[in-house]
Amino acid sequence: MNTRAGLLGPRLWPAILWGGLICGVLDITAALVVYGAFGARPIPLLQGIAAGILGSRSFEGGLPTAFLGLLCHFFIAFSAATVFVLISRRIPFLVHNTLLSGVLYGIAVYYFMQGVVRLSAARHFPFSLKMMIIGVVIHIFCVGLPIAIAARLFSTRREAFS
Repeated sequence: MNTRAGLLGPRLWPAILWGGLICGVLDITAALVVYGAFGARPIPLLQGIAAGILGSRSFEGGLPTAFLGLLCHFFIAFSAATVFVLISRRIPFLVHNTLLSGVLYGIAVYYFMQGVVRLSAARHFPFSLKMMIIGVVIHIFCVGLPIAIAARLFSTRREAFS
């Protein structure tokens, strides 16, 4: 479909909704499990996300700033899904090559988020190759692939299967 209505048709919203929701749930679960294994507790981890906006004050805010961190996390997840789904409607290669595009998108989102964190008020940690590899793997499997799969599942049949 080349018309604007076709690109932004009713199947667009389920792709964004499911892609963002699954990405958000998988990514925060992975963060809680993996970083929990390194000693991070859930509330401070979520407050650390909110610290991107509030800075170090985030850690003094208790559950409200942890909840803000969770909201920020899902805002980012739905934003990532929206970007991919909209681009995939214009570049069918992304829908035809779900695995490749999902892996590459997960890596791209990881590096984009690293740049955003550097520009934010969040605490900056020293570089760690181990943590970078863990972060990239999480983003491939919990961000890029779920979003790409949702985009494919909710694309028009002609886009996905031709």
